[in-house]
Amino acid sequence: MVRVALIVVSVALLLLAVLWGYQRQLIYLPDTTAVSASAGAQDVVLETSDGVKLGAWLLRPRGPDRGVAVLVANGNGGNRAGRAPLAQALAAEGLTVLLFDYRGYGGNEGSPSEQGLARDVRAAQRYLVESGVPPERTVYFGESLGAAVVTELTTSVAPGGLVLRSPFVDLASVGQVHYPFLPVGLLLRDKFPLAEQLAGVKAPVAVVYGSEDSVVPPEQSREVADAAPTLKDLVEIPGADHNDAALVHGPEVIAAVVRLAEQL
Repeated sequence: MVRVALIVVSVALLLLAVLWGYQRQLIYLPDTTAVSASAGAQDVVLETSDGVKLGAWLLRPRGPDRGVAVLVANGNGGNRAGRAPLAQALAAEGLTVLLFDYRGYGGNEGSPSEQGLARDVRAAQRYLVESGVPPERTVYFGESLGAAVVTELTTSVAPGGLVLRSPFVDLASVGQVHYPFLPVGLLLRDKFPLAEQLAGVKAPVAVVYGSEDSVVPPEQSREVADAAPTLKDLVEIPGADHNDAALVHGPEVIAAVVRLAEQL
């Protein structure tokens, strides 16, 4: 019995060691394919504080210019090409849109991590400022993991508004849902404490989520909304799952961004 117990413990420790070493491959799911400019987009190169060059697209407003920019932070999968319909729909509403890929995504060099993504989004925000768009005329839009990325950005550079699409409380909370048999909170190196950081945000906040989200439980997005001291808008899209078009770039998502932009 002692020998069996030792074998079980050894296998469990080996499994935990593998998960510790390869956890980022489970968190970040990049499409590493290099992408060329979407229709109506201008190719832009961003440079981070640690010297990583990132591909990005800048879309100018179509129609009357609202004088507001939207900084889009993607979720953990794919690359910016999958967010082109979102950017085009926002530009059609008179908004300037900056769409970029994190390190390791979309042909970019480097490997993603919590610290790396924080550097990446700061490079995007800095580009907008250098292009003449002040933070108070910028809406940060974060999708899923990107919601945590832009919320962390607000701790150093406050925006005019913050739109969180399918946000989670923190990475451990959503990870525990998908891996209930593992001590996720103890294993994680990247924490993304979204709700905790959101409690200090003074900019107006909108939260958008799908009622049938199978990746980020809807109750977590509602908990995030409860943590926002300046919540202005809470939008539930009935029947929408995490990657459904209605939740990725549907009219209710676009309308939530426009409503917040109109308040700036």
